[in-house]
Amino acid sequence: MAEDPDVASRRIAKESLDRDDPSGWFEHLYSAASEGQAVVPWDRGTAHPMLLEWVEEAQPEGNGKTALVVGAGTGWDAELIADCGYVTTAFDISPTAIETARSNHPDSKAHYQVADLLAPPAEWRHAFDLVVEIYTVQALPIALQSQAIKQVTEQVGPGGTLLVIAAARPDDVPDEDVQGPPWPLTRAAIQSFTAPDLRLIQLVQSPSPTDPTILRWRAEYLRD
Repeated sequence: MAEDPDVASRRIAKESLDRDDPSGWFEHLYSAASEGQAVVPWDRGTAHPMLLEWVEEAQPEGNGKTALVVGAGTGWDAELIADCGYVTTAFDISPTAIETARSNHPDSKAHYQVADLLAPPAEWRHAFDLVVEIYTVQALPIALQSQAIKQVTEQVGPGGTLLVIAAARPDDVPDEDVQGPPWPLTRAAIQSFTAPDLRLIQLVQSPSPTDPTILRWRAEYLRD
């Protein structure tokens, strides 16, 4: 019997953590998936439903604007944002993920590249009108999440929007009780995306359509 995708992703993550390489597991997982030895649990073959929902509600007009998609994976979210008219940069730490995204979308208007969220290119700072972060921060160990959150917020330009979608964790669940990945975000973590000039303007918590016991955040922020 094939290994359950969630079990496989946790095993691969643990192997990377044991090697003191907390973000290296992304490449190992995407590489194994490309060889048919694993499945990427979050690769839906379409944009995330909560991103689709936001686009439908907000009707963003991206013409003449720039967007950054964090942890692009195989590219479905980036394609939706590019279709909204944004000049879209989409990055992932996994070279295999980026290769797969380019292969999946050969005529893409998005620009895919390999980069590390924890050490992004300096020219990205405050450079984007829209930053989209879906499930990347929660895929990192809790000890790294504050650093990752800071880097996500740093890329939002003046007047820009940040959209964050993540699994939710109750604040009363201790860190040591969370066996990731993922390591879902508490309300406090969601609120920590704010800054003196980056304010939370909408926060929605809703159940997963496949499992109502799993709650998810959709948070929108605006930089003044």
